[in-house]
Amino acid sequence: MTDPAAKDFVILGGGTAGWMAACLLANQWRGRGATVTLIESKEIGIIGVGEGSTPQLKAFFDRLGIAEREWMPACDATYKNGISFHGWSNRPGYESYFHPFPAPIDNHTAAKFFYNTRARRTGRDVDAHPDRFFLPALLAATEKAPIAPEHFPFEPTYGYHFDAHKVGAFLADHATENLGVRHIEGRVENVERADNGDIAALITEDRSRIAGNFFLDCSGFRAILFNGALDEPFLPFSDNLFNDSAVVMPTTRADQTRLPSQTKATALSAGWVWDIPLTTRSGNGYVYSSSHIDAEAAECELRQHLGVGDTGEARHLKMRVGRVRNSWSHNALAIGLSQGFLEPLEATALHIVIATVEQFIGSFEAGDFTPEHRDSFNADIAARYEGIRDYIVCHYKVNRREDAAGIDYWAANRANQNLSDDLKSVLTSWYTGGDLTAEISRLGIGKYYSAISWHSLLAGYGTFPDDAKITPPGDDIVIHDVSEIQRFLDRCALNFDDHAQALSVFD
Repeated sequence: MTDPAAKDFVILGGGTAGWMAACLLANQWRGRGATVTLIESKEIGIIGVGEGSTPQLKAFFDRLGIAEREWMPACDATYKNGISFHGWSNRPGYESYFHPFPAPIDNHTAAKFFYNTRARRTGRDVDAHPDRFFLPALLAATEKAPIAPEHFPFEPTYGYHFDAHKVGAFLADHATENLGVRHIEGRVENVERADNGDIAALITEDRSRIAGNFFLDCSGFRAILFNGALDEPFLPFSDNLFNDSAVVMPTTRADQTRLPSQTKATALSAGWVWDIPLTTRSGNGYVYSSSHIDAEAAECELRQHLGVGDTGEARHLKMRVGRVRNSWSHNALAIGLSQGFLEPLEATALHIVIATVEQFIGSFEAGDFTPEHRDSFNADIAARYEGIRDYIVCHYKVNRREDAAGIDYWAANRANQNLSDDLKSVLTSWYTGGDLTAEISRLGIGKYYSAISWHSLLAGYGTFPDDAKITPPGDDIVIHDVSEIQRFLDRCALNFDDHAQALSVFD
């Protein structure tokens, strides 16, 4: 295998995405002679829309050898069992549901959940609400942390809530102090190209020339390298993801004695609002469609939802939802908002950053540090975007919420027929009483969202036959004792501490 000693990696842009990439590259190759340089301008602000993660973030810190007690207190971080959805369905009994991060303990209850959802889909009166079947839902409901004691035989799966700016700063310190990453402050004004179209160097405002062998574009929605120098086409997702704007504002937690361990996503008139609990505050943001509500009305609706009146400053953001056609073009890789953006409904932004860089590392090494595997890499990353996109689109497509007067947002989402073939197959299997787990396996999409996730979403909305068409289960239906499942989960939950108490070990 070719040694990367001659490879100089140059990253344009900092923020969480840039410093994550810097840490992963330096951690992998610095011992073999490669160099990593990150250039950023302090004059350019960081958007920092999301403050939640998937379990991929834990794997990221584990890979770097950074313990939770090192980074979590420095970044106001809390634990995340999953996401609860409120108001996306008006069907009685299904006004809310919880989407867990699937974990090994769920193998004891998932099959019964799948069975009951299929029985319910075929008109049998059995309990099929996802919250009854999974431990993370109970931990979130009781505000417990997903940290198990040594004697508990199953490893929980969880994410985090955090201050995105502080995570970026923490990783910058780690990269420069421990991993040898070179940090340059400056604004890039020109991109120098080689005769073959590759990027040769970045030219800063003071005429400094920063040369490299490989470049990473972490310049945010500006995408200086990909949408500028390389002119890589951007593929918008506006045909089935309507939300293109957000208004955000932090608040103090109403009850300082309580610390939730879940993200809360509440439907409003033209989108939804997140509630993310940090140790010092709550992060809030209304993600909405500017075609259905204007910025002033959206801010007013957010303030009313939060009960803050005119107090506090709100920040308005525009979102470019979609992805670049190729994430690896010439000798450059797009990361973060330069690469693409899927609205923060499932907190996938950093998940995609980590997955992209890690897959690039594997592909680059497998090809002896040449573009041999570039095409297959781009196909895999594109498929990941589309797989996540389908899952998010499904949230809107199957909603059962009534629109507010004068706004047709939720009805328009239900009526939208711009669905991928994979999503059509998933919905067909669900509505016809098919084996959804088998269909997910056949489509090969379980690596993006598991069968537990798909079943939880569709069952959580109550997308079952009308109550008038539900009949008592007959002899052909196995009656699972849901109360026994509840007792099992209750006993498991005894092993877990209150969320605030679990974080107190960092003090």
